[in-house]
Amino acid sequence: MASIDVDNVGLVYASADKSRTSALDGLTLHVDAGESVCVIGPSGCGKSSMLELVAGLRKPASGEVRVDGQGVAGPRRGTGYIPQGGGLLPWRDALGNAALGLEVQHVPRAQRVQAARKALETVGLADRERAYPAELSGGMRQRLAVARCLAADCDVILADEPFSALDAMTREQMQHVVMELWQRLGYTQVMVTHSVEEAVWLGQRVFVMTAGPGRVHAVVDNPGAGSGDWRSSAEFAAQCAQVRRLLGETMETMGDDGAGPSDPTATPADDPEPPQEARP
Repeated sequence: MASIDVDNVGLVYASADKSRTSALDGLTLHVDAGESVCVIGPSGCGKSSMLELVAGLRKPASGEVRVDGQGVAGPRRGTGYIPQGGGLLPWRDALGNAALGLEVQHVPRAQRVQAARKALETVGLADRERAYPAELSGGMRQRLAVARCLAADCDVILADEPFSALDAMTREQMQHVVMELWQRLGYTQVMVTHSVEEAVWLGQRVFVMTAGPGRVHAVVDNPGAGSGDWRSSAEFAAQCAQVRRLLGETMETMGDDGAGPSDPTATPADDPEPPQEARP
């Protein structure tokens, strides 16, 4: 398990026309080792950028990001990153996708196959190791993305809206799967979401971000996260209402220009390379 510290971080994007947009400004947050937290905020507030910084795929313009007390200067062995869409390679079967992180780390083939098979078994895909992503359901593809992190023995898993493309029933099922895995294996988990209910179900704390430039507007303590009857309780409904109220406050302060880069070709001013599609 590893803690995460984002200390007064700023991130600036430069567009093709040389204009600059501040995506994050003074972002500070701490995640305890073994904690499950969710990050929610208006579209374009820098949630995904924050995950990329923690994953070591971008460099901050100011401030510092630390994982397990060490400054993040690039991708870290032990940090798993699940981008939007899962980041699976369509030409690789499930076993090959699960073993990808270990292959990048130059782990011997026999060892990575063994670890990948164990991870597929952990997420309930042991009988689908030769299936390609296109042959898997949406929920199975998300399980496979998690398996890639588990195979690499990650102590931190960062997930960017992993369930946004799933239907409501599958989404709820996957929320339970993710919490069961986290409770059993004990890694540190940070998930970005646009769903209030998802945030309150998955996050022991919920970080509510402002509109751009993004920073933490409020932190909601949520000790009931993931417990058996939490979703149907009055306390769950009250927590959802509180998060919605806080989100409403951030929307009231939004400027006309929103947040993040308006140009889809924009990249961080000090980091011209876009992030790789998938880690670890």
